[in-house]
Amino acid sequence: MDTTDIMLYVSYALVVLGAVVSILLPLLKSLDNPKSLVKTGLGIVAIVVLFFISYSISTNEVLPKFEGEPFNLTPQMSQMVGGFLITTYVLTIIAIVGIVITELSKAVK
Repeated sequence: MDTTDIMLYVSYALVVLGAVVSILLPLLKSLDNPKSLVKTGLGIVAIVVLFFISYSISTNEVLPKFEGEPFNLTPQMSQMVGGFLITTYVLTIIAIVGIVITELSKAVK
């Protein structure tokens, strides 16, 4: 094992540590204010509901060229990917509309 491999493993460990800390510390801080946990929970529930709506309207059609190697795509996987894509599109549109409305309201003031 050379220095490059060691540094890669250290960087992987630091990314995992950063992800764990960025999730746990806000949760520990929000225990002081339980109302913030309710708002976070409602946001998560809203995203899950949006995903299930997106999943239900996406199709499970798989083109023949994606059924075999190297993709091995199944109808269930195709519908899951479609659900994730539709969810991403809807959340992106919501974010862009929110940014435009915020900037317009700042310009009016």
